[in-house]
Amino acid sequence: MNRRLVLSSLAAASIVALAGCSGPYTVSADVSSYGSWPADRKPGTYAFERLPSQQQSEEATKRQTALEDAARGALEKAGFKPAADAKSADVLVTLGARITAYDPVPWDDPLWWRWRGRLFSPRYGYGGWGGWGWRQDPFFDRRYDRAVAVLMRDRTTGEALFETHASNEGITAGNDATLGILFDAALAEFPKVEPKSHRVSVQAMR
Repeated sequence: MNRRLVLSSLAAASIVALAGCSGPYTVSADVSSYGSWPADRKPGTYAFERLPSQQQSEEATKRQTALEDAARGALEKAGFKPAADAKSADVLVTLGARITAYDPVPWDDPLWWRWRGRLFSPRYGYGGWGGWGWRQDPFFDRRYDRAVAVLMRDRTTGEALFETHASNEGITAGNDATLGILFDAALAEFPKVEPKSHRVSVQAMR
């Protein structure tokens, strides 16, 4: 899975946020999409459809409700409107999300020595001999891979019309706003289909 993402905009946003400022900023994510949305079909009304695992408990239902709330804005930007009920919707939308934590290590990238960190000798310092070890470097702190997925099916026929995935990486697990931004990226090019993972940038507000 491709984990290469633009972190500079997120870092800049964090710096500005710490300074107490607000305003628009750009977030990038890796997006891939699939399907065969009819060229002459306009976005219509939608209703969310939950998988059995997404409603098996009160906690699962709560999480899914939060996920749906995070996706509503992106669906409306793509031209969809909420249906009065699932029986009258043009499409049924199924959502998914995951957050994976991992600890980067220097040898993840063969070019790590050029820009990430340095070898450290407790006895002689950087570049010396004796007791080699890794210098503590914030770059190697735990990272989080955040991802969302959207599947649209025709309510009448059940045919899957459009599927899209978006992911990015950050130094925090993120929150509902982070997921909302990822949904924006996932649906930014709707109904265009591009299976090859590619970078999509969207505007967000602090």
